[in-house]
Amino acid sequence: MNNVDTVIHFAAESHVDRSILDPQVFVQTNIMGTQVLLESAKKHNVKRFHHISTDEVFGSLKLGANDKFSEETAYDPRSPYSASKASSDHLVRAYFHTFNLPVTITNCSNNFGPFQDPEKFIPRMVTNLLTGQKVKVYGDGLYVRDWLFVEDHCRAIDLVVHKGEVGQTYCVGGQTEDLTNLDLTKKILKIMNLDETNIEFVTDRPGHDRRYAVNWSKINTDLGWSPSDSVDNRLKETVNWYKENENWWRPLKEKSESIYQK
Repeated sequence: MNNVDTVIHFAAESHVDRSILDPQVFVQTNIMGTQVLLESAKKHNVKRFHHISTDEVFGSLKLGANDKFSEETAYDPRSPYSASKASSDHLVRAYFHTFNLPVTITNCSNNFGPFQDPEKFIPRMVTNLLTGQKVKVYGDGLYVRDWLFVEDHCRAIDLVVHKGEVGQTYCVGGQTEDLTNLDLTKKILKIMNLDETNIEFVTDRPGHDRRYAVNWSKINTDLGWSPSDSVDNRLKETVNWYKENENWWRPLKEKSESIYQK
């Protein structure tokens, strides 16, 4: 980091399912790894250290409720993944308060878009359908997530790095209304001209958070950010990308499925 002005810390072990299989690597990368970066940033007087985090650090909300995660929500992580990310957030804030390291944090919702590994929910569904398989939906399918298109997330990070207030956290989400996993699945089936017989409900995963919803009014009010298009339009764009780029995801598909077969 010598002579580096800005560090944007994306690097993390991700995916709840992987963290259930091997929590230790999540602790090593997300907690210890973040501390190593923070220490180096402090040593080399980095002018801005921006940390990418997740809305999962806030825990779970009740179905049918109107409340949403915000910058004021208390932390309540429920999985090894979210616990490790919560720990890294606390370390970042500790380096700000203790060592005056100029930091900012964004807590984002579930990303989707081109180039996402087929182990993740949306590309897994799309690539399953493209290979003649059914889509796998956990439990009753009524779990709610906020979906954020990857380019909108990148625009938010760019804004916070250049215009955000040092020491502040900004929540970044992609929606204003709840969308269940089952409804999302049906949207993708419709885009691909397939019917609901292609849905397979599977055994729920341990500690599955029921609902996430993000209040992104702070970054909207303070920095003028908002999603650039609807989730429906971005889903169509994403599905088309996977249709047109089989040579990219096909080699990853078998390995990505292995975490669901243990």
